[in-house]
Amino acid sequence: MNATDVSLQWSEVNQRLLVAELERLKLRLGVEGDASAAQQAVEQARSQMLAASAIDRVTQAFGLSVFERDLLLLCAGVEMDSALAERCAHAHNDAHRTYASLGLALATLDDPHWSALAPVRPLRRWRLIEVDQSNGLAQGRLRIDERVLHYLAGVNYLDPRLQSLLRARAVPDLMAQSHRDLCVNVLTALEQRVEPAPAVMLVGDDPSGQADIAAQAAAVLGLALQVMRAEDVPQNPAELDALAVLWQREALLLASTLLIDCGDEAAPKAVARFIDRLGGLVFVASREAVSSERATLRFAVNKPDATEQKRLWQQALGSSAERLNGSLDAVASQFRLSAQTILNHGASLYSALAASDTPDALMWSTCRSLGRPKLDELAQRIEPGADWHDLILPPEQAATLGQIAAHVKQRLKVYQDWGFADKGARGLGISALFAGESGTGKTMAAEVLANELGLDLYRIDLSSVVSKYIGETEKNLRRVFDAAEECGAMLLFDEADALFGKRSEVKDSHDRYANIEVSYLLQRMEAYCGLAILTTNLKTALDTAFQRRLRFVVQFPFPDQGLREAIWRGVFPHATPRRELDFAKLARLHVAGGSIRNIALNAAFFAADRDEPVTMAHVLHAAHHEAGKRERPLADAEIRGWV
Repeated sequence: MNATDVSLQWSEVNQRLLVAELERLKLRLGVEGDASAAQQAVEQARSQMLAASAIDRVTQAFGLSVFERDLLLLCAGVEMDSALAERCAHAHNDAHRTYASLGLALATLDDPHWSALAPVRPLRRWRLIEVDQSNGLAQGRLRIDERVLHYLAGVNYLDPRLQSLLRARAVPDLMAQSHRDLCVNVLTALEQRVEPAPAVMLVGDDPSGQADIAAQAAAVLGLALQVMRAEDVPQNPAELDALAVLWQREALLLASTLLIDCGDEAAPKAVARFIDRLGGLVFVASREAVSSERATLRFAVNKPDATEQKRLWQQALGSSAERLNGSLDAVASQFRLSAQTILNHGASLYSALAASDTPDALMWSTCRSLGRPKLDELAQRIEPGADWHDLILPPEQAATLGQIAAHVKQRLKVYQDWGFADKGARGLGISALFAGESGTGKTMAAEVLANELGLDLYRIDLSSVVSKYIGETEKNLRRVFDAAEECGAMLLFDEADALFGKRSEVKDSHDRYANIEVSYLLQRMEAYCGLAILTTNLKTALDTAFQRRLRFVVQFPFPDQGLREAIWRGVFPHATPRRELDFAKLARLHVAGGSIRNIALNAAFFAADRDEPVTMAHVLHAAHHEAGKRERPLADAEIRGWV
C-alpha cells in the first residue's frame, strides 16, 4: 500500500469516526437511539484507524479534557450536521439559536466544568473556539475556528492568515559535510536538553546553509520547517501575541517548526520578543546572535571552505566535472558560495559543460556572474582593458605584481593541501597596497591583475561606504566584502588614505567610533578570501597597524626618462596614424603615465579634427592643455626641439 492509499484510507475512516462521534452527541441532546450502539460505532471506527484520528490528535496536542473535547466536537457538529444544529435550537427553546453554547454543553455533556472557556484553558488560549459574549458567557454563541473545523474533517493546510508570512523549506538534496556535522551536533544538544525546548541560534554568513541545517534537523525530528522573515514579525505587542498563538497552533496541527530568517540585517527587537513568546522548538538564522530570555543553543554556520566547495561542485556536476581539467581547485579557492548556490547552478551547468568546447571558461564565467547583482549595487565595476604589455614599471615592482597573481592562483594548494589554513584563519586574506603619485599606474596595475586572474574589478565608492551614523560604515563594508567573496571579485579601494587614515587618539565619541571602523576593516581584510587592493597617493597617511596587515606593498615610482620613453612608445594604438614622433624628446616631459595617456588622447583628437596624422605639434598642443589643468607651465627644457 503506497502513501496515497494510506492517506485516503485514513481520511475515510477519520470521516466515519467523526460522523459516529456526532451521532453520539445527538443522543446526549435528546435524539432517540441506543447510546451503547453509538459508542460501539465510535470504538469500531477508532479501531480501524491506521493512525490517530484528527480529534484525538487535537485532544492530545492541546491537552483537552473530556468535556472540552466534546464541546469542540459539538461546535464542529453544528457546522457539519443540520440535524445536530436543530437539536441545539430545540434544547435552547429558540429556533434561531442553532448553535452550541456553554450553558447547553454544561447541561448535556459528560464531566462538565465551567473553566472550559476560561481564557487560559486550551479552547480559548489556542483559539480553537471563538465566543460571542453579547448574550453572556453561558448563553453566547460558540463558533469553531474554520481552520480547526477543516482539520477535524481531515483537511490539513496552512492557515491562510499565515500563508503570506511563511514559506516551506524542503530537506536539502546537497549539504556540505561540515553542515551535516553541525546538524548532528544540533540534534545531540536538543536530546540533552529538557523541556522547555530551547531556541536554536544559527549564526554566521551562510543563510541558506543555516536553513539547510534547520530543515535537516527538523526532518529527523519528524517535523516540517516553515521560514518567516524577521521583518515580518509585527512590532505591535497585540499583533505579535496573536501571531505567536496562531503559529504555535499551526506548529501542532502541521507538525512543524519555525525558522526566523534575519538575513544580513540586525534582528529587530520584535524578534527577541517573539522568540520569548513562543513555546516549543524554534530556529533563528542571523548574522549575529539574537538576545533572548529563553534558553538558547548557539552554532556557527558559515559558507563551506574551498575544499568542501570543490567536493560539492563534484557532486553537483557529476560526470561533467571530469571535463574541467582540474580547474575546480581555482573555482573553489576564488569563489565563496553556499551549498544551495552550487546545487542550483550545478544542474544547469551539467549539460552546458558537456556541450561546451571551453568548459573551464564557462565554469569560471558562470561563477563570476553569480554575485554581480549584489556587488553592482555597492561598487563600480571596472572593465579591465590593460595587460602586462601596457604596464611599464621597474623590474622589482613588476615582479611583486607577479607574486600577487601567484598567491591568488595557488591559495588552495598552500592553504588547504599544504596545511597553512590549519594554523589559523588570520592573515590568509591577500591584500596589497599600491602607493605612489597620481598617474603612476596604480589603477592600471589592478586592471592588469584582474585580466591575468580572470576576475571582476570593483572600485569602492567611498561616499557610499562611509557614513556619519554610528555603525553604518561597518555595515556597508560588510556588505561589500560579503558580496565580493561570493563572486570572487577584486576590490579596489581608491585613495584609501581618505578612509583608512591613521587612527586618532580618543578625544570624543566620534574618535572612538572612527577607530572601531578601522579595526573592523582590519579584521575583514585579514579574513577576506579574495584580493583587495588599496591605493594611496600618500603612504605615510596610512595607519602603521594597517600596513603591517598588508601582505604586499608596492611603491609605484615616478617614471624616470627611460620609463617615460617606453610609456610614450606604447601609448598610441597601432591603428593611430603618426608622423615623425620623437619619443626620446617626448620622454623629457616630466609627467607620469596617466598624464602621458591624457596628452596622447588629446593629441589624437586634435589631429583627427584636422584629418592629419599625429605629429609633435599636436602633442605639444595637448601637452600645454594638460599643463594648464595642473597649473604648471611647461619648461623650455622639456619641449625644446619638439617643433
